[in-house]
Amino acid sequence: MVSQQQTKDSGSKKLGMVAPQDKSSKEMKSSKKMKFASSSAETEQTSQTTISDDSKTGRGMSTMPRVVKRKLQKLRPIVEYNKRGKGVGQAHIEMQSYIGVLARSRIPLVDKKWSQIPKDIKEQIWEAVDMAFVVGQGGKTSVLASASKKWKDFKSTLTRHYILPYTNDREKLSQPPETYKFIEKAQWDAFVASRLSKDFESVHSQHAQIREKLEYNHRLSRKGYAGLEDQLEETMPGVEIDRSTLWKRARQDKHGNRVVDEEAKNIVNSALKIYNTHIARAGRKNVIWKTLSGTPKQPSNVECGYYVMRFMRDIIMDPSLGFENKYAKGNQEASYPQEAIDEVRNEWAEFVFQIIKQGNY
Repeated sequence: MVSQQQTKDSGSKKLGMVAPQDKSSKEMKSSKKMKFASSSAETEQTSQTTISDDSKTGRGMSTMPRVVKRKLQKLRPIVEYNKRGKGVGQAHIEMQSYIGVLARSRIPLVDKKWSQIPKDIKEQIWEAVDMAFVVGQGGKTSVLASASKKWKDFKSTLTRHYILPYTNDREKLSQPPETYKFIEKAQWDAFVASRLSKDFESVHSQHAQIREKLEYNHRLSRKGYAGLEDQLEETMPGVEIDRSTLWKRARQDKHGNRVVDEEAKNIVNSALKIYNTHIARAGRKNVIWKTLSGTPKQPSNVECGYYVMRFMRDIIMDPSLGFENKYAKGNQEASYPQEAIDEVRNEWAEFVFQIIKQGNY
């Protein structure tokens, strides 16, 4: 016999509902925590209370009801920033989503630049965000910059997904998309006309050509580089996260595999093959490197380039050049004049050219 409680639990699971004890456990395990500031008309106090909101909506247009609910409760998530001043964390992600909602719904759908949008509309967006979040060091400037980008992205989305694919189907273009019912028909008709004009077609073609040349797209979605850096600092404590690390991590898939163009792979594999063959043929142990510590220095802070370092071992080992005898340890340290440096560089370039020409690599 099945108890009423078991039947209730089973029905809840089918409806996608979570029992109270399960929800509590889920909130304890959730890492997406936010600090809140409780405010009133007279005072504003920062609370250390941590709240987790795991509610999700469907794939339609987000209206951010949880943000509206918190505004009514006078709870404002505190947006956090990393050492570079970039917003990170769940509160920042939610704030960016909310800015997107405001940009889509409050800014007219017009074929104009951001600078042409009335100031009172921009002020309304800032006030709405400021009432919902403790923006912090980013301030009004960063909020409006984000709104500008999201408004442009929204127009681009409408153009690419709801207009250009239906240029030969005017019936499809006669009404705003079902997902964005808030768009007024008059604005939609004017926007469609602007996107089907010859001037826009020319600009769109130019941008498409530029976009095609971008070979390595990042895979960061909304968290961006700042979110990735924040994540790496947590998982790699004490390690300095430089730009090259961020660039490579941003182009990995969810399994940690780097998404690299086949041509780039072939170049790297060929270089490794040449390098490994060279190492096997002439090991470093064959050169008495310590005896060359008296080699004259260049008069500037210029480091040797890749190609010089790549073949320097062969050059020094060549007995016809007499490097080892000329610059043996104990020689007085000297400095090359610029003319001599240029001459040596030319000699090295010629030597490298002969090696490549003969195929001895």
